[in-house]
Amino acid sequence: MNQDKNYIQLIYRLLVGLLAITFLVIIWPSISSVVTMLIFAFLFTTVLLPSVDALERKIRNRGFSVLIVTVGFIAVISIFIGSFASNLAEQASAFSQRLQTETFTEDFNSFIEDSKSKMPDFLTRLQGEELDSATKLNEVVGKIVSKLLTFAGALGSFVFTLIMVVIFMIILLQNYHQFKKSLVGFIPNKYFEIGLRLIYNIEQQVSNYLRGQLLAATSVAIMSIIGLYILNFFGANLTLVIFIGIIAGLANLIPLVGPFIGMLIAFSIAIMNNLGIEAAQSHLLFNTIPSPFYLLDIALMFIIVQQIDNNLITPMLIGESVGLHPMMVMISLLIGGTLLGPMGMLFAVPAAGILKVIGHEISFVTKNAHLL
Repeated sequence: MNQDKNYIQLIYRLLVGLLAITFLVIIWPSISSVVTMLIFAFLFTTVLLPSVDALERKIRNRGFSVLIVTVGFIAVISIFIGSFASNLAEQASAFSQRLQTETFTEDFNSFIEDSKSKMPDFLTRLQGEELDSATKLNEVVGKIVSKLLTFAGALGSFVFTLIMVVIFMIILLQNYHQFKKSLVGFIPNKYFEIGLRLIYNIEQQVSNYLRGQLLAATSVAIMSIIGLYILNFFGANLTLVIFIGIIAGLANLIPLVGPFIGMLIAFSIAIMNNLGIEAAQSHLLFNTIPSPFYLLDIALMFIIVQQIDNNLITPMLIGESVGLHPMMVMISLLIGGTLLGPMGMLFAVPAAGILKVIGHEISFVTKNAHLL
């Protein structure tokens, strides 16, 4: 009789689980953007909450503390983005003007012809009919500009999302402790201590992970800036070095995809600055391997930075803060990337860590239910 009852309970739980998953899959397209906003707001709240609490203890005003910290946070981000966009626009404008000059066209065609002469014959035959190389470059630049205009059209949606994230963040910062008390109030007396421990462990899981990731991102940014300055010492002629380093550090927060973002920006700057300069076009890595525009040097520098980060800094700073097996980390990244793309990969590991904490507490309650 007891076995039949257990089977019925198991079937019931499976049906409820399947219905919940089906419901989530059906409504997910409608709520995914809102969930993403809330997750970002929660992450920013976790980062800024200690500053707000510390300031409140000094000035005795929660609202004013939230306002000061939020305005400072937005100002720092706005200044950085504005400065980077302004400098990048100036660089792109100067490069666009160079494209129109006859000297540049001749230099670029000469570089392409010199590169073709060094290529194997079978690769040269695969290129098909000849076309002026500078004309090709202008076509490519034209396509890039059109893509940027399309992206600018989607900027309004991004700004709206950013505004909503900031609004949610302000609400969470202002009422975080009240929300926490309300959540605790829903916990039955029977599970009160377990509920408090669950909330505390989740907070610790998220804060430890974010703190470690931010420190790792800072170290990657510093190493990237130092590496780029070293390349400039050997003639790489890179500009916006500090911006590239900071972007490389922040992008490093996105697993697998992020490390390549700073490298691609550095590639673009190197090509724009060195196209038409004979010394850069004929540069050799270690005086042996052809590395036009110092591209291989840049790639090698970022690979070294990533190896130091992955094998030394990240394990030391983050350690076992999440406590997941490497296989579970990879599965989490794949699921997060499938659901939300690169942003999903950013949230995947802390989300999996939270699920692990919840699973441990459920397991503890199940094993010790007779004591409750």
